[in-house]
Amino acid sequence: MPSEVPVPGVDRRTVIKGAAAAAATTPFSWALSRGAAAAPSAGGDTELHWLEGTAPATHAGTVWGVPWSRGTHQPDQTFRLATASGDEVPVQSWVTGHWPDGSVKWTAHAIAPGAPKAETYKLSAGTPAAPSQQLRVTRSGGRIEVSTGVITVAFGAKGSDTVVRSVRRGAAEIARDGRLVALRQGSLRDGVATEDFTGRIEKTEVEQDGPVRAVIRVEGRHRRGGRGWLPFVLRFSFHAGAESFRLVHSFVWDGEQEPGKADGDFLRGLGVRFSVPLNDQPYDRHIRLADSGGGLFSEAVQGVTGLRRDPGEAVRTAQIAGEKLPDTSTWDTRVSSRLAYIPRWGDFTLTQPTADGYVIRKRTKDGHGWIQAAAGRRAGGFGHVGGPSGGLSFGLRDFWQRHPTQLDIRGAATDTAEVTLWLYSPEAQPLDLRFYHDGLGQDTYEKQAEGLEITYEDYEPGFGTPYGIARTSELTFWAHESTPSAADLAAQAVAVATPPLLTATPERLHSAGIFGDWAPVDRSNAAREVIEDHLDDLFAYYRDQREDRRWYGFLDYGDVQHTYDNDRHVWRYDVGGFAWDNSELGTDLWLWYHFLRTGSAEVFRFAEAMTRHTGEVDVYHLGKWAGLGTRHGVQHYADSAKQVRISTAANRRFYYFLTGDERTGDLLRELVDVELTFLAVDPQRKVRADGYTPGDRHALSVGFGTDWGGLSAAWLTEWERRGPHADKARTKLVNSLRTIAAQPGGFFTGAGLLDASTGKFAVTTDKAVNVSHLSAVFGLVETNSEIVSLLGDDEPEFAAAWLDYAQYYNATNAEKTALTGSTWKSALPAAHSRITAYAARRKDDPTLAKRAWNEFYTGTDTYFPSNDWSRVTIKTPAVLRTTEEIPWISTNSSAQWALAAIQNLALIGDRIPS
Repeated sequence: MPSEVPVPGVDRRTVIKGAAAAAATTPFSWALSRGAAAAPSAGGDTELHWLEGTAPATHAGTVWGVPWSRGTHQPDQTFRLATASGDEVPVQSWVTGHWPDGSVKWTAHAIAPGAPKAETYKLSAGTPAAPSQQLRVTRSGGRIEVSTGVITVAFGAKGSDTVVRSVRRGAAEIARDGRLVALRQGSLRDGVATEDFTGRIEKTEVEQDGPVRAVIRVEGRHRRGGRGWLPFVLRFSFHAGAESFRLVHSFVWDGEQEPGKADGDFLRGLGVRFSVPLNDQPYDRHIRLADSGGGLFSEAVQGVTGLRRDPGEAVRTAQIAGEKLPDTSTWDTRVSSRLAYIPRWGDFTLTQPTADGYVIRKRTKDGHGWIQAAAGRRAGGFGHVGGPSGGLSFGLRDFWQRHPTQLDIRGAATDTAEVTLWLYSPEAQPLDLRFYHDGLGQDTYEKQAEGLEITYEDYEPGFGTPYGIARTSELTFWAHESTPSAADLAAQAVAVATPPLLTATPERLHSAGIFGDWAPVDRSNAAREVIEDHLDDLFAYYRDQREDRRWYGFLDYGDVQHTYDNDRHVWRYDVGGFAWDNSELGTDLWLWYHFLRTGSAEVFRFAEAMTRHTGEVDVYHLGKWAGLGTRHGVQHYADSAKQVRISTAANRRFYYFLTGDERTGDLLRELVDVELTFLAVDPQRKVRADGYTPGDRHALSVGFGTDWGGLSAAWLTEWERRGPHADKARTKLVNSLRTIAAQPGGFFTGAGLLDASTGKFAVTTDKAVNVSHLSAVFGLVETNSEIVSLLGDDEPEFAAAWLDYAQYYNATNAEKTALTGSTWKSALPAAHSRITAYAARRKDDPTLAKRAWNEFYTGTDTYFPSNDWSRVTIKTPAVLRTTEEIPWISTNSSAQWALAAIQNLALIGDRIPS
């Protein structure tokens, strides 16, 4: 590979670098774990199983990812899927990631709902079976139509307020006029009316075109008159032979709200609406709404049970079952002659204002009073309206978790019902995103530093804005030819709440060599078992805390909190930077690695919710900070530290490659040129003493830790995906590697001036050392491990520079001085034990391995050896409700301890002290 970077003059580090380079490229000689030793090959047949453990009763089509060892498959390889008994399964496959040599690293695969059902499947190289029903996508006059072979969905053209013109099943129109709705309130003052906005199409394109799966992408914004608001991206996915389709709905907040002012843009409702034609008699029209526990609220628009006169058992039984009632001539005439007097309940509403309660109400029609029909704790976010001649089922995932939410059915007593799935309920208070405090006069950096000292919040005027944050929701729809049975509807509700996913075993994933340093769970000795138990306990604690502390809500669900208040016995939800975690110190990474090694469905779903949150709500997608995330705080966007360490692709890559999720792919692509945001905001502006100001794209001040770690993860991911900017991303990545390695102190130099056009850092002659304890704890360790494994042979100087940092960060002062001529405080020694372990593994050095385990067990930031992991019960009335706590836990330490444990076990597990 030709050099694009000038070779610096020889200095006193050259000999050290040369020796380290040899070690950096030495193959590993120690087994990762006993489990890995027996791991299946990542080049042969791959067994797949359902994440939740058993085959689902139904699903709306599923997509999953599989990794492959380097050199195993080329991009033109096709794949076949079969059940364990050998039945061929139609499958669609595509490449999502590549190795440096161009071979396939990751593939994504899709099967349809009608695929042969099995507990396990086998994926292998070969020719896929063709689906029995043809999936067709047609384009005509700027419009797109998709046919699954069962249903046909027609989309609106550019400029239309109707996103979906119709959903047909054969000759029957099941739904029409699918559209987006938003309600805006211009003031928080009493009596202010709301304004209706409707989503308008600006662009429609086909992203996938069968044979098993098709994806239609729609972009636009909500409009009223001349104003556009709330830009959106919709993805509709269809599968061959399916009566269903999925919708991934993403919107970006671009409203204006100012602290201290009651006027502005306040969201009163956000939803997806369809019209559903109804041709059956009112007594043959059925309403279904689901509870999260599996039950169904089941009623007819015109009920014939419980009347003073009995129409007959056959009539009553049919209505309860959702079947067409016998002809009225067979009824008891005392009922059939008085049908006009039986109320027709046309309107139904289910509201979920909190995580702990929902109410179902109904009324006959607009202008008449509501009555309460049912109530419960947590709704399933699923419903159905229709009759024997057809109907629509609909569902919104994470319904109660993302309260306030709502399902509306209107006009079911007329010839057309209207169904609205409210992502944000119009019956809730307006969405108030104003900054939560007045800054207390923190108008200078000095005053802001004082605020940081007391509440740990880095406040700065104008920075606590939500402008540009986003949220993604998942919806599913079924077009039925008649009212499904209760069991079928309950199964659909489960598929909405937990979309079934196929996955490989941890051993199979590990054998492909993806995501750096981890290994499947190994409890082969007592010392390992203690750590494995603590890893399980730690996850279980946060799982239980989410429920106990109600970490739910429209914007909050998916995040955890940062630090505990031992006096109040609550997390510090209202204390500056101690509140929401916002990915601080690698929480996302911890959860994803914990899933990889355990294969736990519970861990996956927790990490999935976190990725959906942290990639959207904690990151800006519009405006001058687009591509940057916000440091931890009371509100997810409140703190003035806008950082690439929060938006980093390192946190999102797992979900993208494991699921093929296109929306996460969008988020990754947003970061390709994220270094340009340094022109808008200097991350180090409040701690600089050199007077630097951003403004030159060819000389951006970028730290080699949290800043470059985020940039390199974005470039690496774009190159792996072979996206439209892959060549540019690779050039910037390689140039940055070489120029970091060329610095007098390598990574110990700490920062440099980056040319955003080339990715090159200016090579300084200054031998000063600049080491931060935060540099390596936001994904740098994990990303660099991957980079070295991918490019180490071609970039030995970089591999050597990283190996130096790994070996010497926690070294003695004498060793530090001998290497760099300087010393530093090795903060977070236990967290950094994993890079000592990395050096031990690279150099095959038992002494370094022993040192790493000592750092892990005795570092001041460790949970070992004295902490009591048992939970303490705090009872009422001292607290709001009886709760459990582990008082010494903080999320920073949890994430870093877990990552150190996972990587130490993988790298030097066979050297663990007994």
